[in-house]
Amino acid sequence: MLELLRDATNSHDAARLASLFAEEYQSVQPLHPGRAFGGRAQVLANWSSVFEGVPDFTSELVAFSEDGETEWGEWDWRGRHRDGSPFAMCGVTILVVRDGLIVEGRLYMEPVELGGGDIDAAVQQLYKPPAAPSP
Repeated sequence: MLELLRDATNSHDAARLASLFAEEYQSVQPLHPGRAFGGRAQVLANWSSVFEGVPDFTSELVAFSEDGETEWGEWDWRGRHRDGSPFAMCGVTILVVRDGLIVEGRLYMEPVELGGGDIDAAVQQLYKPPAAPSP
């Protein structure tokens, strides 16, 4: 299914992409709980907007794994917004597939940070460890 999903996104055909999802599809984004939604119609609306906003959208399936009905995929999405600014997201999707359609999805896709701090800055910002004692 992940390869079909990749091919559909790279075709820029939102209807083709939406056809891979069940009418009762349920999507959650654990890092953004307010973005949960249900239904194929919302998939169509979302991806229509993606293709309108990023006309050269490309999707690379970096790695994947399948375990029964569950498929894990690591993605690299790239392109340029209509204004020419770069678009880049990477992350993982975990999909449940039944009867040839995606029925559940957990998305861990995030914008790629360009020009961010290094690992030391990230540790300081995220975990706020106490300052090291002076020698």
